[in-house]
Amino acid sequence: MSDTQLVAGYESGNDFKDTFLRLIGSASSVLAQNILTASWFDTPLGPMVAIADDHALYLLEFFNRCGFEREIENLKQKTKSTIVPGYTSPIYSIKNELSQYFEGKLKAFKTPLFFLGSPFQKQVWQELQNIPYGKTRSYGEIAKTIGRPTAFRAVAQANGTNQLALIVPCHRVINTNGQPGGYASGVTRKEWLIHHERSHSSSEKSF
Repeated sequence: MSDTQLVAGYESGNDFKDTFLRLIGSASSVLAQNILTASWFDTPLGPMVAIADDHALYLLEFFNRCGFEREIENLKQKTKSTIVPGYTSPIYSIKNELSQYFEGKLKAFKTPLFFLGSPFQKQVWQELQNIPYGKTRSYGEIAKTIGRPTAFRAVAQANGTNQLALIVPCHRVINTNGQPGGYASGVTRKEWLIHHERSHSSSEKSF
């Protein structure tokens, strides 16, 4: 646990918890009609935060993702919700699935999801979920597949707005030249995830 706190930039568990509660909120601050629940858990790549209602997962992100605080505020505004710490069935589900994923035992997530985005963004995210485990695609290939061959920059932007890390595998999208390209949670994490999936895939491995 101390390693993940340091990865996220916190020297103590109390600092980490205080920052989490400040970003998410607390039970005493419930003012909105809709309630979303948030929890965080340790992973080999640092803490991740999951936000869900009783039926579906709305967000799964690394805690120190670029723009994470803005993501939380946007989620609150779009759903007109208050977010409080706790657990729901989708959070228990994704916690269990993440454990299996990082052990190399799970290749497809089944936790129910709720997508917040434009029709184009949802189309891109759906196509990302079609990229096989252990494989990669370029931004241009995704654009062609969805029938928008010149929209590779828009595809890259949709990738950057994905709020369901790992489940919607934007880490599997790379540059045409074979380089990893950008990743809001850090290129080092992206490279680790690609290597992890390839090392646990029985299919042919090619970058």
